[in-house]
Amino acid sequence: MASPKKGFYRQEITKTVWEVRDRYRDLQAVGSGAYGAVCSATDRKSGTKVAIKKLYRPFQSELFAKRAYRELRLLKHMKHENVIGLLDVFTPDVSLDKFNDFYLVMPFMGTDLSKIMKHEKLTEDRIQFLVYQILKGLKYIHSSGIIHRDLKPGNLAVNEDCELKPRGDPYPRARVKGGGGSAAESLQHSEIWPEQLKAQLNCLRNSPDGILDFGLARHTDSEMTGYVVTRWYRAPEVILNWMHYTQTVDIWSVGCIMAEMITGRPLFKGNDHLDQLTEIMKVTGTPTQDFVQKLQSQDAKNYIKSLPKVQKKDFAAILKHANPLALSLLEKMLVLDAEKRVTAAEALAHPYFEAVHDPEEENEAEKYDDSFDNMDLPLEEWKRITYKEVINFQPPQLPESKETAV
Repeated sequence: MASPKKGFYRQEITKTVWEVRDRYRDLQAVGSGAYGAVCSATDRKSGTKVAIKKLYRPFQSELFAKRAYRELRLLKHMKHENVIGLLDVFTPDVSLDKFNDFYLVMPFMGTDLSKIMKHEKLTEDRIQFLVYQILKGLKYIHSSGIIHRDLKPGNLAVNEDCELKPRGDPYPRARVKGGGGSAAESLQHSEIWPEQLKAQLNCLRNSPDGILDFGLARHTDSEMTGYVVTRWYRAPEVILNWMHYTQTVDIWSVGCIMAEMITGRPLFKGNDHLDQLTEIMKVTGTPTQDFVQKLQSQDAKNYIKSLPKVQKKDFAAILKHANPLALSLLEKMLVLDAEKRVTAAEALAHPYFEAVHDPEEENEAEKYDDSFDNMDLPLEEWKRITYKEVINFQPPQLPESKETAV
């Protein structure tokens, strides 16, 4: 094997050779999936902890190459404090002829909302602010013409070291083991009083929550597949008629996540996709005839017509002791008819967010060019355009939030 390229070094991690820039040290395996592995590392240039993803055999076929190019393009496009974006991308290969691997560098967030909810009861103020962050990220994504499609607590990342010490008291701190996963090592929490909310907001803005997992993000104009979001967070229109749906599919998922934050358990816990639909309709009631007429699938229409009539339930009866404004927002997000569901921008303007609402931070994105999504290119062409994206990458310059600017 030839020596590493100048400025790079090699390290074997879980029986895989990683060849990364010298600036990234202390590599530790974090996890792996079907298409790649992730390590945490220390960036000696910035002094921060980062996550580095190595894609498995990105150019073994046209399909793999297109998927890799698409992930790179999506991550490069995202430049928002509440959306995971790209800090760096590099290849250890010296030329296009030798190009076989590239690495994606992103912020290391450490843990996720699902793990936090298992360890602590979220306060009302924390729920309010976290949902606000999620919706800010969604507004940004949706404005670019993209649907996330896989929103669930496990895909909402939280910084590993958000330490709050207003008035000298300890507040939530989540640390993550450096080895084989992102399980929470410790969580400390206590009640947060209203006057301390500002300190919490400053900390969370300094270590913002991000929306993860763009492997399933799609442009709104593209044909879609129904088996995307984990079942409990899946919108009814995905179950009923999944070829053409809108960005409000993500809003349904946010409503499910918010309800789970409030109660500590999933709102709709179906055993299969039909049982999931039944669980949903126990709350929303069976659809109106107007809604049924909108369905394109005759099978879906027949199934709905076969169901016994169920009246809509009041959310106040399901989520007892919840903030009335939170219930009002949920009523607008968890609407069976997607056309009547609130958008991310409309949800952000809801009175529930009055204490944290800042229109100046609710920015929009440039439109995402997905013209390549419907292209069938030869493998060598996918390699060429991916290589060009990698070598021409410029690190993003994110605007500082008012709360974090020094």
